[in-house]
Amino acid sequence: VQLQASGGGLVQAGGSLRLSCAASGGTFSYYAMGWFRQAPGKEREFIAGISRTGSSTNYADSVKGRFTISRANGKNTMYLQMNSLKPEDSAVYLCAARYSSVLGSVVVTTAYNYWGQGTLVTVSS
Repeated sequence: VQLQASGGGLVQAGGSLRLSCAASGGTFSYYAMGWFRQAPGKEREFIAGISRTGSSTNYADSVKGRFTISRANGKNTMYLQMNSLKPEDSAVYLCAARYSSVLGSVVVTTAYNYWGQGTLVTVSS
């Protein structure tokens, strides 16, 4: 499956952005999905994960209550709504997919099979 992330940009602290991850080349509903971010000089960080049906989600503590992950299987697209953005949220955001036989499984590690190219989010203070 191929993944294309979009929606990044420059935003002031306290603002909002919505990222999208469009999937193609596979049956989207077979995949658990996740969002990660990587800032310069830092390791890739798990942000949020969602199960195949969207019934289960998981968030990193750093974004809990501010970010919301969702998916639209009919549109082969996953989203990340980011509110109350902070300068420390600045990073390249990547989406990822992992084939899963379990409907309610959320993958919170980097054990994903497929990765998108990333979209840059910059939050100014």
